[in-house]
Amino acid sequence: MAATSLRVLLLALLLIASPFLQVARGESDSDSESDSVSEVVEENSDLGIVGDDVQDFADASFSPAPGIETICVFPKNKAKTVAAGEQTELLVGLRNDGESSLNVIAVKASVHLPFDHNLLVQNLTAVAFNNASVPASAQATFPYLFAVSKFLQPGTFDLVGTIIYEIDQQPYQSTYYNGTIEVVEAGSLLSIESVFLITLGFALLVLLGLWIHGQIQHLSKKTKRAPKVEVGTRSTDANMDEWLQGTAYTQSLNNKSKKKK
Repeated sequence: MAATSLRVLLLALLLIASPFLQVARGESDSDSESDSVSEVVEENSDLGIVGDDVQDFADASFSPAPGIETICVFPKNKAKTVAAGEQTELLVGLRNDGESSLNVIAVKASVHLPFDHNLLVQNLTAVAFNNASVPASAQATFPYLFAVSKFLQPGTFDLVGTIIYEIDQQPYQSTYYNGTIEVVEAGSLLSIESVFLITLGFALLVLLGLWIHGQIQHLSKKTKRAPKVEVGTRSTDANMDEWLQGTAYTQSLNNKSKKKK
């Protein structure tokens, strides 16, 4: 029974810890992606941010060019958590598989409600680039810093990010990210990972307490004393009387009984 309880406990621990292992693996994958993107940034160190006041691309909308691939990485932020009112960094990777070189003009993003992208929550600042030429069959990475409004309520929102570039003086744009982000309060002590770890620790303590309680009950059943069985003494007394017949002890008893009479 103890072995069965131990097996059930181990199985429960594995089931509870499996999401944590997946999170840890996801974080390591994110770190490796971030490292590879950082290498691309070093190779293209001549890229420079001019500023967000060069040109307003908030209302610009163009079609994507063929042969252009994009990717987005949140460095060391697998959960894609965004603190309201504080800057968040992401890296935009661009690969040019076309026949001509391109010039990256700007990177922009916007926040929408997750159930309807027509409901715009906030247009984020567009960042313009200078000396951002990407030759054919080459790739480059562009950092993008953004901050959602500090008045935005915590919750899940959709972030839509686009990169605007030019090929042969013709503007194009490609979507580098279209997914959810988790907006939290600035300076929040508890993140999603912290809540998960606290919940996991509490569950492990509960399981350990239940296992110890079961073991104590199992041991207490084994150590219970068997009920006492009374052994008769009448036959033993009779045998003792027969064995003492004719001795000085029986004679003294007879003398005492005669004196009482």
